[in-house]
Amino acid sequence: MSGTSVDAVDGALVEFPIESPDGSGAASRAAPRTLAFCSRPIPPALRGQLQSLQQPGPDELARAALAANALASLYAEVSADLLAAAGLEPARVAAIGAHGQTVRHRPELGYTIQLLNPARLAELAGIPVVADLRSADVAAGGQGAPLAPGFHATVFAHPTLRRAVVNLGGIANVSLLEAGAGRTDRNLEARPVAGFDTGPANTLLDLWCERHTGQPYDRDGAWAAGGRVLPPLLACLLSEPYFRAAPPKSTGRDLFEAGWLARGLAQAGATSADPRDVQATLAELTAVTVAEPCLAFDAREILVCGGGSRNADLMGRLAARMPGVMVSDTSDMGIDPQAVEATAFAWQAHRHLAGLAGNLPSVTGASGPRVLGALWPAGAAESGTGRVSR
Repeated sequence: MSGTSVDAVDGALVEFPIESPDGSGAASRAAPRTLAFCSRPIPPALRGQLQSLQQPGPDELARAALAANALASLYAEVSADLLAAAGLEPARVAAIGAHGQTVRHRPELGYTIQLLNPARLAELAGIPVVADLRSADVAAGGQGAPLAPGFHATVFAHPTLRRAVVNLGGIANVSLLEAGAGRTDRNLEARPVAGFDTGPANTLLDLWCERHTGQPYDRDGAWAAGGRVLPPLLACLLSEPYFRAAPPKSTGRDLFEAGWLARGLAQAGATSADPRDVQATLAELTAVTVAEPCLAFDAREILVCGGGSRNADLMGRLAARMPGVMVSDTSDMGIDPQAVEATAFAWQAHRHLAGLAGNLPSVTGASGPRVLGALWPAGAAESGTGRVSR
């Protein structure tokens, strides 16, 4: 998985229980087991290429193809790291579930683009690849996002309490899980689950931090913690129509990017504000837009995953916005918060191989459940050694 923050490729090696054909039995109730997790930073040059492709520019087709090749090589390196950590050969792995890098997300126009060369990844890794995981949902009239709520329901639902799972990636999204949403059922639609993208999280926080401190992100939220929230700017940012739109909805850097923030600063008369105060306001914006749907759902517990779970300031703001609600990260449930999204796309590959739908039409707005992704056969990978060759 490489997300909207465009900072790293995260990989998880996941073992899934073998289910009986009708989805019954102990195996169907067992949780997937993460055998290894690793992350590699996206090199600055590739990161710059991927970010530049999120806006129109010259020679886009060639630049996109070269970036997709480079990203496939990096995914293969992460796959090799995982195999080495677990002491496994490529033949032991059923498939790589590969998300790719989202550079455009316009489901209202009928497309979403996740850059990756799956054939190259399958060749380098010597493992089949399931990729292009959003297009089938979009083709069925859906948003193509978020795709994690079905996985969240499978592993995080509480038998008696309403629980929300919050992913604080580049974009924040919520999965709202009714009590018992994770009951055994191969039909995801039988699970009462809602979810949507709430708005920006790390994408604007990282952008602003890097611009004013030179650091790629605000470690622990320490910079934001030293600032104060600017109410006029917060009110101006919250006036964005996306926040008031009803689900199903999804968003990305197509909307929440530098120009959007610049317009908000100008409208609020905050262009000369202390940058640290702007950072604090952006953190509060994320906390407000995440907390609002969780409170409306009457969630009694909040599980947080994604890079933002390591931002102590942001986690504190979330807790402050939801007094009386237990806010913790997913490590309490046995999954590293950084590994949840990668594990969710391993789960999508598992669903694809089993011929099972991976989307939730109640979340994405698609006309029905769909098996997501396409399969690329394994390559040779230097006679199956799993070593990555350039």
